[in-house]
Amino acid sequence: MKKIGFLLVLAFFLLAFPGLSRAESSGAHIYLDGVELEQPAQAKAGNINGSVMVPLRVIVESLGYDVNWEKETGVVTITQGETDLRLTVGSGEATVDGKSVSLSAPPVLQSNSTMVPLRFVGEQTGLKVSWDNDSKSAYLYSPNGGAGSSARPGMGSASPGAETDEVLPPDDSDVEDAYIPETPVEDESDGAGEIGYIKGISFSENRLMIAGPSDIEPNVFTMNGPDRLVVDIPDVAFDESFGDMLPLDETKRGQFAVSDYPDVTQVRYSLFSSEPSTVRVVVDLTHSVQYQVTNDGNGLLIIDLTASSANSGLKPGAGGKPLVVIDAGHGGSAPGATSINNKLEKEFTLAVVLKVEQLLRQESGLDYVLTRSADDTLSLEDRAKLANDLNATIFVSVHGNSFDGASNPTGLETYYTRDDSISLANVMHNHMVAATGLTDRGVRQKSLHVTRETKMPAVLLEAGYLSNVNDEALMYSEDFQQRLAEAIVAGIKEYLGL
Repeated sequence: MKKIGFLLVLAFFLLAFPGLSRAESSGAHIYLDGVELEQPAQAKAGNINGSVMVPLRVIVESLGYDVNWEKETGVVTITQGETDLRLTVGSGEATVDGKSVSLSAPPVLQSNSTMVPLRFVGEQTGLKVSWDNDSKSAYLYSPNGGAGSSARPGMGSASPGAETDEVLPPDDSDVEDAYIPETPVEDESDGAGEIGYIKGISFSENRLMIAGPSDIEPNVFTMNGPDRLVVDIPDVAFDESFGDMLPLDETKRGQFAVSDYPDVTQVRYSLFSSEPSTVRVVVDLTHSVQYQVTNDGNGLLIIDLTASSANSGLKPGAGGKPLVVIDAGHGGSAPGATSINNKLEKEFTLAVVLKVEQLLRQESGLDYVLTRSADDTLSLEDRAKLANDLNATIFVSVHGNSFDGASNPTGLETYYTRDDSISLANVMHNHMVAATGLTDRGVRQKSLHVTRETKMPAVLLEAGYLSNVNDEALMYSEDFQQRLAEAIVAGIKEYLGL
């Protein structure tokens, strides 16, 4: 991993655990690209002596980095390869690869957890961060983004009045030529709290995420000629910190490109109106889409385009074909296990799943959806939710195994949770063993989130041990990955009777 990648992830994790001052921190939240992160019960993010502080160890260690705490000196050292970051409790100076960096506040100990400034994390890693003191929430945005919950479907229809000049200017430029007041909109409520603030916008996992006030009430609709999705949010303006995270010019307009998702080309935003103060966000699309709106009252609005596949905007499985969801385990800020030669599980799983996709493209008898097709962060909840929302026929998750201990296991294992998944597990496992030649370690029952919370037959494939030098050499070879991908597709077809 490149040094900047480590620092970005590190800083994010330093941020990822807000430690609001004592009594205030009990309800604090951290959202990374829309996914809420679990925090230590006694060390949550929050304002300590005027600085927003977050806990360090939990997230950094979960990513496989080495963390060393010297109790006598108060020095915390985080390392990976040649990268070295050192913080000292009580000191306003840190070192990054030997270079001194000033902190806005010194690290402090809280219930044996080292708390560091959120600002430091953002400044040193390039991660976009903001803190909502009303909801006690930290919002963290990587260059891409991602997450959701209780959704309502949207069918891609135009909004009421979409043909009037009140929705878009006649020249169709909605953001670029939208009405912009000569003077930036200020808080017109005189302290009454009538104007809320948009603190961040990101797009990842085919989801648009907008961080704003807890009572955010958007108007979401689509338009065509060209295709685009429009989100109007009344009674809000851009927060003062917004321009620190995303481009925002003096007329309160900005945009960013989206390159990893075929449905979307860019996201644009502007202060569209002053009476009432309204922020408009526009997602430029390559075709018409279906969407889902998630607004659970926590200040994070999510517009999910995942239900629209690249296949002409039709919902996968809509033609009566069986629908298979293929899940590349881990990804993004959750790399999974680290192999004996420091390779990441997320890289192995994605490589295999992309080969599975190439093979499934040739199968006309089924539809498929990937939970991720790039190095994206996706929660376990989102993986299961995607399959359930699409009413998938089966769910297959690809992983690599690992074991820390004196023994040195090798081979393949297949896991299931519910009895209705036993047949799928047996079929998939038999094909993997025959194709790869690795030791058969059997089909096993275990309560895993993605095999438990999905509503269809679901399996998790552990395709070799990253901790075994021989397994690892095979797992990162093109030949093994191709044979494994072919076995997965063969198992899917046999189970579906294709």
